[in-house]
Amino acid sequence: MVVAGYLVHEGKVLLIKHRKLGKWLPVGGHIEKDEIPDDALKREFKEEVNLRIEIIDSMKNLQVDSDVRQLKNPFHVNVHNVGDHEHCCLFYICRTADSNSLKMNRDELLDFRWLSGQEIDEIYEKEDMPSDVRSIAKLALEAAGQEDDV
Repeated sequence: MVVAGYLVHEGKVLLIKHRKLGKWLPVGGHIEKDEIPDDALKREFKEEVNLRIEIIDSMKNLQVDSDVRQLKNPFHVNVHNVGDHEHCCLFYICRTADSNSLKMNRDELLDFRWLSGQEIDEIYEKEDMPSDVRSIAKLALEAAGQEDDV
């Protein structure tokens, strides 16, 4: 099981160029033993790009009174092949208040970029970006825009 986050800030989404895979992807990675998805995604953002993030709950209107920890609902879920195995991935939309702290972990990443919808299409045409990453990134931009309008 893996998590990935589409971090949207000022109308652009952050994508990273993964060192091992050589592809443009959202920040994310495997959920470690005894770790919950929300904490895994926050850890991955801190490790890969040095950012503290807030996960936007895709079902924000659903409030449950409870004394147990409530997890954020994923924005999208899929299963995709990564060469030698399948990943079941929980995708989230995120935001940050500290975008100035952005710093690339060069051990894991080749590059990172803040991209508009048009820039996502341009990179998709010229570089290695999976089609689902393109589609989900554009949906995340739309959904985050709607979130800002509320």
